[in-house]
Amino acid sequence: MSGHLLQYMLSPAPESTSEPGSGAHRLTFLGTAGFVVEAPGRTLVLDPYLSRPGIFSSLFSRLPSDEALLQSVVPRADDVFCGHSHHDHALDAPALCKLTGARLIGSSATLNMGRAAGLPESQLVLADGPVACGPGRTAVPIRSLHGKAVFGRVPLPGDIPEPPPWPPRLWELRHGQVYLWLLDLAGTRVLHVDSAEFDAEELRAACTPGIDVLCLCAVGRQYRKDYTREIIGIVQPKVVVPCHWDDFTLPWGTPARQLPGVDVAGFVEEIRGAGSRAVVLGLGQSWSF
Repeated sequence: MSGHLLQYMLSPAPESTSEPGSGAHRLTFLGTAGFVVEAPGRTLVLDPYLSRPGIFSSLFSRLPSDEALLQSVVPRADDVFCGHSHHDHALDAPALCKLTGARLIGSSATLNMGRAAGLPESQLVLADGPVACGPGRTAVPIRSLHGKAVFGRVPLPGDIPEPPPWPPRLWELRHGQVYLWLLDLAGTRVLHVDSAEFDAEELRAACTPGIDVLCLCAVGRQYRKDYTREIIGIVQPKVVVPCHWDDFTLPWGTPARQLPGVDVAGFVEEIRGAGSRAVVLGLGQSWSF
């Protein structure tokens, strides 16, 4: 990665842009595949994961959420969405919902995590169709797949058929059904792709004629041929915001480091070559659209 791009990633990000939209929405990168989407009167959170225990703790200990950190970084939330139920996508979602009163929205596996953490049924919403998120706003789950991200195999496949012990161990959090989330914010459309794979036909059906902002998992380009070009060709985003490029074994708030094998600079060039524009955000950085 070039020194210029590294400096850009760790320095204040652009606060606004003339495209797409009017600047009424604000996107904040939480690291891994996590984002906060602030719309007028509503705060939506995708795949929150801030607790980030180190490698040793992840392998040998239970994984509690750092509630003080969550409350500091994400003090408000109305809806919390999970694309799948691995720890680096969903571990902190139940705690964030408990702290804010937000709804937890996701697969049956994700909802069982919420039950394990003590959330009432009134805060749990199964992703079995479009979900209303305030006037004129809808979240649509798009059925997807998990990438073969560990030695050519899908890590921790399977479901979470009942509430697991809580706090959980890493291997108790299977991915469950994988979703991409399409947020329609009163006409401004944001697509969140949190894993290194996608179902082209499902995407094409949901995202035609195109979207405004694509939050795209950077590790996918390592595991699917023509990943970047193909998905941009299908959903036609005006802007792509890379995610899942940072080393999530490092504590939140420390300088960002790329995951092994990830090349953000190369990813940005692929995005440009496919006809879109990249906005790269460091941890905690925001961009208005």
